[in-house]
Amino acid sequence: MLFTLKDGSVVRIRPIEPTDKDILAVAHGRLSEETVYLRFLSAKPRLSGSELRYLTEVDGENHFALIAVMADRPDDVVAVARFVRSSDDPGTAEAAVVVGDPFQHQGLGRQLGLMLADAARARGIRRFTATTLGTNLAAHRLMTAISRRLSSDYPAGATRTLVAELAA
Repeated sequence: MLFTLKDGSVVRIRPIEPTDKDILAVAHGRLSEETVYLRFLSAKPRLSGSELRYLTEVDGENHFALIAVMADRPDDVVAVARFVRSSDDPGTAEAAVVVGDPFQHQGLGRQLGLMLADAARARGIRRFTATTLGTNLAAHRLMTAISRRLSSDYPAGATRTLVAELAA
């Protein structure tokens, strides 16, 4: 699927593939320290081989992932979104979206979140959870955009868990 960003750039959104390991590793290396920290809740200067396998070798049912690449440069990754179904509660999945720094605030994260929610509902998932920093306003806005009801717990420390009931 093609999607036009607010600045007029066009990206192609497609399911992630095992062959995306190398381009995903390069894209991760271009993320700012802040963006990496917001996504992984820790410093992560590079992705290991096992992490790249986990992030790209998905089954499409319990672990589903989308990748956004520049339409005219298919090796240029600009965003990734995924959900992983909970083994304890098959109606719930942990969701995550990361958008490269130059492409933030262009509507891409919201588009990917809506596409993730559609894919999740088609697979019987009714809610997303996301563990995030309390200060990550972009994550809060994204979960609000895809949910019909958003709740949050406030555990001790800097993180919280957002729970989004997926809109029908």
